[in-house]
Amino acid sequence: MKNCDTHPALLGMNTRELIAITESEGLPAFRGRQVTDWLYKQGACDFDQMLTLPAPFREKLKANYTVGRSREITRQQASDGTIKLLLELMDGAKVETVGMLYAERFSCCVSTQAGCPVGCAFCATGQSGFKRNLTPGEIVDQVLTVNGAVNTATEARPQLKIDHVTFMGMGEPLLNYNSTVKALRLLNEEMGISARHLTVSTIGYVPGIRSLMKEKLPVTLAVSLHAPNDELRRRLIPSLTRWNVAKIIETCREYFMATGRRITIEYCLIDKINDSQEEAVQLSELLRGLNCHVNLIPFNPAAGLPFKTSPQERVKAFSAVLSSHGIQVTQRLRRGADIDAACGQLRRREEKPPVA
Repeated sequence: MKNCDTHPALLGMNTRELIAITESEGLPAFRGRQVTDWLYKQGACDFDQMLTLPAPFREKLKANYTVGRSREITRQQASDGTIKLLLELMDGAKVETVGMLYAERFSCCVSTQAGCPVGCAFCATGQSGFKRNLTPGEIVDQVLTVNGAVNTATEARPQLKIDHVTFMGMGEPLLNYNSTVKALRLLNEEMGISARHLTVSTIGYVPGIRSLMKEKLPVTLAVSLHAPNDELRRRLIPSLTRWNVAKIIETCREYFMATGRRITIEYCLIDKINDSQEEAVQLSELLRGLNCHVNLIPFNPAAGLPFKTSPQERVKAFSAVLSSHGIQVTQRLRRGADIDAACGQLRRREEKPPVA
């Protein structure tokens, strides 16, 4: 879908910015609010769908702007209802996004970068390289696209609306800080998703955490720790060694003091790598006194990565140690196990097709 059109996208602009466009055309402010509604509530993909706007204004918008929507190029749906999309952006960059239907919520996991510069040893995204940061509109587009895809697939049922968004897809959100924060505000202010239902996951980028705590956004901070000591973390995340685990947890304490929001510690359990009883004890000691809960994540195997998922008995033993130290612990439900569940697999296969 590579497009040489350099017109700015409206998706990614807030109501104030859209009103400024309509007023520059001599139209009243309510026309800008109508554009906002079409973009963020109706999920319009082109200007012809914006039927409440005067035809001459729609033509003016066509001549000077794009809506800013992606193109779906691959869709996978798991037996548990999880839907995974590979989307192509205007310049041909490809990103993944996932929709997860639960009994009590409809959650979307979004990417913030095309690829990832961090390069965790166990992550499929990191193995396929980094292309660029996404714009706020490209992040929000994923939520709109998943919402539309699920409702198309279930059109005989009541309309569903995404009410939880996790910034846990491809990329490190806090390395694309400005776009991440603006996307959070758009999801909250323009799409009406509660800030408390928005989660930002970081590998432990300390300056970004400190900046986020000043934004007055009551979002959940999730820190992907994955190791209780510096030696093991260097093996798993070799490119991010500037801040040791003690400094990362110290910054988490600062975040809680500034925001009052409990921290989520994400820990991907990899068989015989970071799932021993000794490492569970180390993690318990590291987290002592921090208002947090630990989310144990089963490793999703990916082609070319030499790791395996921890057996359930090791997961239970690891969890039991944390619980015995008074740490709240949950195990993430494995969603999409019968599709390319690990983040980055679809993009990697699309960009590097297997040799016959």
